[in-house]
Amino acid sequence: MDPLSDVLRVIRLAGGVFLEAEFTAPWCVAGKVSAEHCRPLQVTPRHVMATHFVAAGSMQLQIDGSDPVEARAGELLLLPHNDAHVFGSDLGVPITHAHEFIRTSPGGGVTRIRSGGGGAATHLLCGFLGSEISFSPLLASLPRVLKLDVRATSSGAWIESSFRFAIDRIATGGMGSATVIAKLSELLFIEAVGQFVADLPAEKRGWLAALRDPQVGRALALLHERPGDPWTAETLAAQVGMSRSVFAERFNALIGEPPMHYLTLWRLHVAAQRLREGPASVAQVAFKVGYESEAAFSRAFKRQFGTSPGTWRRQS
Repeated sequence: MDPLSDVLRVIRLAGGVFLEAEFTAPWCVAGKVSAEHCRPLQVTPRHVMATHFVAAGSMQLQIDGSDPVEARAGELLLLPHNDAHVFGSDLGVPITHAHEFIRTSPGGGVTRIRSGGGGAATHLLCGFLGSEISFSPLLASLPRVLKLDVRATSSGAWIESSFRFAIDRIATGGMGSATVIAKLSELLFIEAVGQFVADLPAEKRGWLAALRDPQVGRALALLHERPGDPWTAETLAAQVGMSRSVFAERFNALIGEPPMHYLTLWRLHVAAQRLREGPASVAQVAFKVGYESEAAFSRAFKRQFGTSPGTWRRQS
């Protein structure tokens, strides 16, 4: 399993669509996804990423301080940091705030709206990707907006038709459609991140850029595969065929933190996943991820997540 897949497994993304909209020009909407938008879909993630899929037509999207991004039919815009944003046919016309027309559907699920000035139509599916925990090295590597041409992917036609089918099934109370959208949303995220990595310039820094580095990428894979091993910078450097000093310098330059700091962060994320999904005791989880004492593990866990391991397990 590669490091990106490891991270997605640990943070366990859940996705959904809460709004199907047909806007006619001119129109402009301001909004930001919150956990409340996810609640009708029986999901209340701690970290949220907004998604907008343009099923027909086109639109522009802008985050404060950034240039507008244009999206056409078949393209997905994903906001990894969930910035407040405006989107519309013309960003210069009066803005309508999303809360003015987005209402929770009486039966839960997708809300449908029609709005605008009567001109050219744009059909949107607005949703989210969420997780119980965010993995900061991955998020720090991502831009404020990721754009993916779904139709250009190997599974584009299938993904698009599946989205439409699932939305129609949700509207009629179809069983299992929300699960389909959740899986499709995660797949689209992986496709978008993969495309972003492929287009990274050689000099780019960050966690995703580190995956392409032969030595640092291998080191990340080792840490993810065996987090409970008694790693040191020296043993890790030896595993990837580098001197300790050169390895530590390259790792820090790409990731933004020393190897052992990264290992601590990864151990705690793995522990959070095991507490959420498995029956092992706190002490057993602590030992499995490399801690020799439950007390030291509990202190580190609370520093990272703001609550004790036991409380985390009950809340999750």
